[in-house]
Amino acid sequence: MDAGAATALKGGKSLLPAGVRAVEGEFDKGDAVLIKDLSGRAVAKGLAAYGAKEARLIHGQKSSAIEGLIGYRGASVLIHRDNLVWIGGY
Repeated sequence: MDAGAATALKGGKSLLPAGVRAVEGEFDKGDAVLIKDLSGRAVAKGLAAYGAKEARLIHGQKSSAIEGLIGYRGASVLIHRDNLVWIGGY
């Protein structure tokens, strides 16, 4: 994720697709995932609102574009703040 997303998460906000720069590995909706900053440092963990395949389609995009990219109206966030824990940094 980018620095703006890191600041937002630390402040208790959700992880939006626009702040995600890459999606690594394979995971399903609801799986616990590690969130890293641009230097590769793990800074948070959370439950994914989308599986890896869909996350790759929407990362870096505005939430308003999700439906057009994946074909259905899903969550507006990749990880909701209620399903996220900050683990360090910044």
